[in-house]
This record gives sequence, structure tokens and C-alpha cells, in this order.
Amino acid sequence: MTATTDRKTRSRREGWGSLRKLSSGRWQARYPGPDGHTYTARTEDDKPLTFLTKTDARTWLANVHTQIARGLWEPPAVVAARRRAEAEAERARTLGFAEYAEHWMEMIRTQPNRSGKKRSEGTIRSYQSKVSGYLIPEFRDTPLRDIDAARIKVMTDRLDAIPSPLNPKSKFNGVSRPVLVVLMMILRQAAREGIIPAAPPVSVPKQESVRYDSDHAETDDVARPDQVEALYDATPEHFGIMVLLAAWCQLRRGECLGLQRRDIIWHEDGTATLYVHRQLNANTGDLTMPKTEAGKRPLSVPDIMLHRLRKHLEDNVAPEAKAPVVPTTRRGSVPLSNTRWGYIWAEVREKVNDLPFRYRFHDLRHTGLTIFAQEGATLAELMRRGGHSDIRVVLRYQHSTMARDRELAERMSRTAQAKIEARKKADKDSQGGDGHL
Repeated sequence: MTATTDRKTRSRREGWGSLRKLSSGRWQARYPGPDGHTYTARTEDDKPLTFLTKTDARTWLANVHTQIARGLWEPPAVVAARRRAEAEAERARTLGFAEYAEHWMEMIRTQPNRSGKKRSEGTIRSYQSKVSGYLIPEFRDTPLRDIDAARIKVMTDRLDAIPSPLNPKSKFNGVSRPVLVVLMMILRQAAREGIIPAAPPVSVPKQESVRYDSDHAETDDVARPDQVEALYDATPEHFGIMVLLAAWCQLRRGECLGLQRRDIIWHEDGTATLYVHRQLNANTGDLTMPKTEAGKRPLSVPDIMLHRLRKHLEDNVAPEAKAPVVPTTRRGSVPLSNTRWGYIWAEVREKVNDLPFRYRFHDLRHTGLTIFAQEGATLAELMRRGGHSDIRVVLRYQHSTMARDRELAERMSRTAQAKIEARKKADKDSQGGDGHL
């Protein structure tokens, strides 16, 4: 049998279309489409289709011919695309919350935020705690499309019933708001991806203080300068600089712990400039960049702490440029951890009378910034010294110079020092009066 004869036996033209026997023994069907193209038999998923027998192939061709005659035929690729869309729509209708929440968390871990930056490890952990600790246990495999305002209200009531661990008498527990914020983010992303037609409304309560009652004012968190001095005196000597850095340089806890010897520059006139370049991350324990560009800033060290800072560097900090300013041990190479400082601070604040209830270390920064503002600092100067990022547009037009920063730091220093001396004098006069009587 010649090759030509062999091809004839393998490929037979039918009355409409053609059949070909493959080397595997199965049959392949081909046909002319009404669009002028020739098509090979394919499944509804647009995959190659062959037949066990010639009769099966002829039957399939006849069915296709009938569809074309009735105007029901569509190209295989079109049919497959429609089936995929229908399958995706069905999956969207039944996609459970838990599965989508994990997908959302993976997106949060790997994709940048709207500003183009990757989210910090602390942010990711915070979101994950809300998803794993509250949202998945609440909704589990509930289809996303079934989560509506009424279902969210049920969860909100359950969250609001959780007592505050910080203040059992508080109407707010510090749980409901952050959990609802994450839920809102998840549902809005699902709407953007077309999983649900629109995100249901999530009523997020405004930020309220958990530690205090509703009549508490922010000014109640401002310690007096003499109380700052008492906190410094109550702190173990080689850690006391933390109090001064927070109050008079307005540093955050992580910024204090991330300071290194090279970050403090001394000038010929005896003044000093402190540069914030990094922070000790409370979540990872690593030295990381500040969250925003505004966090990286130079600060004039006020006179009220210059002598103590110099003495602290001499007595407690190793000579290397990268030596931590607040080491775990004197002249050590490892910075004090956030956790250990938390325990130290809890003991220190109990030793000072008349401090606001549950006074936080971060409130020292609030104290310093408040006094700084009272000395006449503009909003731009205040935000620059505090390293805030939500006022950068204003900072473009209100330029704060280091000369002005130094002037304000010195004025703040004189005011605070005068109040400390006045308190000491008052205490001394009071003790003298008691003794005379």
C-alpha cells in the first residue's frame, strides 16, 4: 500500500465534513464553520475531542451540522469562554468568607498599598489577628453575597458586648472598631473584584478612648514638667534617658530604642542635634525605617536634657558609632527591647504621684508636643518635630528651619526648667513651714 493510499484510508471526506483515523486508533472529525473557517472537533471546554469509533465521529458531525442549520452554532472558543464565565459567576455566588479572607490576606502580604509601598509586618499581623480571631470565627463559610447589613449588625452587637480589658467600665472595648474596619476593607475589595455586586454598608464607630470615660479631655494626658522629672528620677539610671527623649525630644518608643550613638551630633557651642533614622520594631524586634518619610527628621536637643544626655552617653553607651543609646546592659551592643521597657515603665509610673490614670509612655511625647505648641510653634513646626505625615501638603508652604526649631526647643526648656525649680522651691518651703510649726 502506498503512502497516498494510506492517507486516503485514514482521511475520508463525508457528505459534510471529514473524518481521519489517528495513529492511536481513535477518530478525528473536521468541519467547515459558517464563518469560513475549518474546525476540528473540540469539547465545550475547548479541548481536543476524538472518538472511539467512526460511527461516533459521524454522529457528532451530524449534530454539529444540525446546530449550524438551526443557527445555534457558536465557535468552540466562544462556548468555552461563556462556560468559564458561568463557572466563575457560580463560584462567586457560593464563595465563602473564610476562603476569600485568606485570599485577601495574601494580597495584603504581597501587593503594595495605594501609595506604592509594601505594608509593614506590624500592619499585616494586625490585620491577620482581626481576620483569624474575629471575622472567620464569625462568618466561617458564609457566602460573601449573604453578608448584608443585618448580618453585620449581628456581629457588631456581639463585638460590642466584649468587655474592655483595660477599663471594664468603659463603653468602648477597643475591639469593635478595628475589626469592622478590616471587614469593610475585605468587602470593598470583593466588590472591586466583582465577587459581590457592591459592598454592604459597615457602620464603623468613631475612635473613642478605652482607658477613660467620655468626659476625659486630651489635656488630662499632659504631665507637668515636675512629674516628668519625677519619672526620670524613678527610672533605673541607665534607662532614665528614655523619659527625657520622649518628653523633650518628642520621640516615639521605637524611635528611642532605635537610636544609635552616631545619631547624636554635638556642635562647638555645646548644643546637639538628634537625627531620627530608624526605629526598633515592636512586632519583629528588628531595626526598621520609620513608617513614613516624615518620621526621618533632625531635632534640636533642648538644654533641659543636654547635660544628662552627654553623661548618659559617657556612662552607659559603648563607643562604637552604631552602639545603641539605650542598651539592654551598660555599654552593651543590644538595644533594650520594647517588651522589657514596657515592664520597666509599668513599675516606674506607679512611683510617681498624681499621674493621669494608666499614664502611657507615649503620653510623654504628647506632653512635650503640647508644651512645644504652647510656646508658639506653628502647625507645620509642630508636625515636623513630631514626625507626623498627615500634614505634608502644609509643610510645602510653611517651611520650618532648624534655627526656629532650636529657638522653640530652648524656650520649651526654659519654661519646663522654671516650673521644676518652682515646684522644688514650693516643696522646700512647705517642708520648712511644717518644721517651724
